[in-house]
Amino acid sequence: MRQDLTRYGELLTQIKDRIRRAQVKASLSANAEMILMYWDIGWIIHERQRHEGWGTKIIPQLSRDIRNELPKVKGFSERNIGYMIRFAREYDSHAILQQPVAKLAPDTPSTNLPQPVVQLPVHKDSENLQQLVAKIPWGHHILLMEKVKDLPARFWYMHQIIEQGWSRNVLGLMIKSNTHERQGAAVTNFEKRLPDPQSDLACQALKDPYIFDFLTLAEPFHERELETELVKHLEKFLLELGRGFAFVGRQYHIEVGDKDFYIDLLFYHLKLRCFVVIELKKGAFKPEYAGKINFYCSVVDDRFKHENDQPTIGLILCQENDRVLAEYALRDIRKPIGVSEYELTRALPDDLKSSLPTVEEIEVELSRKMEE
Repeated sequence: MRQDLTRYGELLTQIKDRIRRAQVKASLSANAEMILMYWDIGWIIHERQRHEGWGTKIIPQLSRDIRNELPKVKGFSERNIGYMIRFAREYDSHAILQQPVAKLAPDTPSTNLPQPVVQLPVHKDSENLQQLVAKIPWGHHILLMEKVKDLPARFWYMHQIIEQGWSRNVLGLMIKSNTHERQGAAVTNFEKRLPDPQSDLACQALKDPYIFDFLTLAEPFHERELETELVKHLEKFLLELGRGFAFVGRQYHIEVGDKDFYIDLLFYHLKLRCFVVIELKKGAFKPEYAGKINFYCSVVDDRFKHENDQPTIGLILCQENDRVLAEYALRDIRKPIGVSEYELTRALPDDLKSSLPTVEEIEVELSRKMEE
């Protein structure tokens, strides 16, 4: 009887897994079809505007008529139709979407409608881009069009949305902190100390600088305070580190000989399959930091590394990093180590700084208001 129940439980689990896979596939398929439809509709309107001289006044009329004649269909507000047109215009020259109108509406005569998508050249890269774009939710597309003007950077964010599973809010935070410029920018010795492709993967797993603007620390502070705050805001810290980092512990105790040592922060990276030792430093990078973290990596490899794990990686986070100094410091270090800066707040651009009032100007204005 117990064996029958076990077999039934296995059967039920197998069926549930199959249902879930089908649900995910159906959701992705529905999103792709909607994205392709939005592109096609945007292109049709764009072509009519270009060839027949229709202006923007056509958009409110289309929005009203579609909602009146297809009341159950959502997503055709004036604003959204405007985004559809922009979507088609911005991706046209890259031949990303090439689905003919007939595929989207097989029962609707379309011989009189412009179908430029059929005429676009088809090649492997454009097919890959089409698949990528079709996987991205529409809300993410709108945010990317609004905030990221550079198309290569936009495609980079699209890949991260798929790989990291970013929500729209998380995507907004990543764009705001210019993650595409920071990813893979740390000073490392990975190329010499790790085999391919592990060295490339490890480089892309690190950033420079790391932005800890979710902390409330103010100068002066101690390294231990920074560590405490990062652990207190662990979810946001992990989000800034990137996908794959799993927290192991803080002030992680290791004993060598008759002496005690404590690693600031110890992580395990699920994708790289290795431990990551992080040392937090206040102020500028010093060459001696490399020797200390090299020692920690050696101990972790010896004590905790599984036979199937990759070599432990060290990451030194400091407030200022002289890249040339760091490169020299890491050159003959045996363990794979990276050096990055961290920022508690992002510096204001110079043009914005000049437009802000000084403390003295604020005090004068407040005094004048109080006198009034």
